[in-house]
Amino acid sequence: MYKHILLPTDGSALSQVAVDSGLKFAKAIGAKTTGFCVIVERQPESFEEYAPVQVKAPELADVAKQEADKYLKAITDRARLIGVPCETYSMRHASPHQAIITFATQTECDLIVMASHSRKGLRGVLLGSETQKVLAGSRIPVLVYRGDS
Repeated sequence: MYKHILLPTDGSALSQVAVDSGLKFAKAIGAKTTGFCVIVERQPESFEEYAPVQVKAPELADVAKQEADKYLKAITDRARLIGVPCETYSMRHASPHQAIITFATQTECDLIVMASHSRKGLRGVLLGSETQKVLAGSRIPVLVYRGDS
């Protein structure tokens, strides 16, 4: 059975529900967990010639790290409450799905539990799905918690 479950989060309500379900599953089977949040690196766009920019790129990176820490603390708090061993990590990366797969492999996770926002139609094609990309690229099993469209 599974011994080490990766719980990626983007901080969304659906992601929090998936994490909670993953923690309950880990408790039931006696597995340890790792909460994980990708801080997406993007090239900052500058529109200063059209409008003054109040927040600079380093400040945005600090805000993103604080948000990730908040999401991961929620996982740690919930894991402690139900008695599941849990560590948390964040990583800066341009591609969330690649970061999730790489981290899961490096830390020898044997299951990834994550949410899918179930985007359909043109919206799904345009926005893509990090969960779908993890499913397609991971050799580690992925348990998907699906939300309503």
